[in-house]
Amino acid sequence: MKIVTIIGARPQIIKAAALSRAIKKNFKNYIKEVIVHTGQHYDTTMSQVFIDELGIPEPDYNLNIGSASHGVQTAGMIKGIEEILLKEKPDYLVLYGDTNSTLAGAIAASKIHVPIVHIEAGLRSFNKSMPEEINRIMCDHASTLLFSPTKTGFNNLVKEGFNPDNVKPFTADNPGIFHCGDVMYDNSLYFKKIAEDKSPVLKDNNLENKRFILSTIHRDNNTDNPERLENIFSALYEIAEESGKDIVLPLHPRTSKILDKNLSQDLYDKVINSKFIKLIPPVSFLDMIMLESNCELVITDSGGVQKEAFFFKKPVIILRSETEWIEIVDEGCGIITDADKNKIKESYYHFIENSGNLNFPGIFGDGKAAEFICKTMLDNK
Repeated sequence: MKIVTIIGARPQIIKAAALSRAIKKNFKNYIKEVIVHTGQHYDTTMSQVFIDELGIPEPDYNLNIGSASHGVQTAGMIKGIEEILLKEKPDYLVLYGDTNSTLAGAIAASKIHVPIVHIEAGLRSFNKSMPEEINRIMCDHASTLLFSPTKTGFNNLVKEGFNPDNVKPFTADNPGIFHCGDVMYDNSLYFKKIAEDKSPVLKDNNLENKRFILSTIHRDNNTDNPERLENIFSALYEIAEESGKDIVLPLHPRTSKILDKNLSQDLYDKVINSKFIKLIPPVSFLDMIMLESNCELVITDSGGVQKEAFFFKKPVIILRSETEWIEIVDEGCGIITDADKNKIKESYYHFIENSGNLNFPGIFGDGKAAEFICKTMLDNK
């Protein structure tokens, strides 16, 4: 069986590592994987370092699309992916998540009747102002095999009309939906020991044996909105100063470029000169695992980092108005604060005061999601 896997954004590169590893370990005589990098995240710190570090095979194709408006970027990807699919003639196109690369792959494959496998199917924020929400919905409804990491995601698909009782052979008109667990949980289990041996990030940033807070901010509705960014960084600064704890913030390129423009001069100076706020360059996946597994608490607008915080039993403050990972909130391990300074601070103190009362049940599977996905693809051929 031949599959074409689309990667483009950093999280997809990491997720693809789980599937590539499962193929190499258990299915190398049965599945040939062709990897296409769209170039959506195109600088070394956001892309190549992850391919090198995680042992993913080098992409067979790189479209080198780069940054552009949604329309220009997606159109270029559709054209390039269609050409590759016509040449390779795969049994499946494998797509991850909800980026423009995902949408482009879904459109290209559906037009020429290549069956689509969507990993992370069924996730919903119920906020269609997010480009990711449109991308994931459209991809789901063009897919043949849909793999949801959570029971909530599976139930979302059923509510949208997918029949959980469909039987193979599965097609776009008779899709199969599966609750399989999360490939990122597979990765976190696998790479944690490697990270402990190889990552220097704690030592390099003087964080060894320290109680610190990890924060990531990258969504454009936060970075590009001066009022929201001001509220978030004001909360971070006050938490750091009041607690005397380091806040480590690996800066996404978007955030780094805009920070001095969209923060008031007074707050920008305070943040830059704070002895407790560590603004560092983007980190590798292994470094991120070390930061997540050793921090006290996470403050983020990233969907993936919310999950990883849960994997490592860390409470998370969510800098958005909603989350796809509602289970984290339902379990009391995450609080949605949006960009409300007071809510962010209140949530921080809530978690500090209740740290001994949190439970992190195994809602993201058994660490073998990628193996299940490979078996299911083979079983449908």
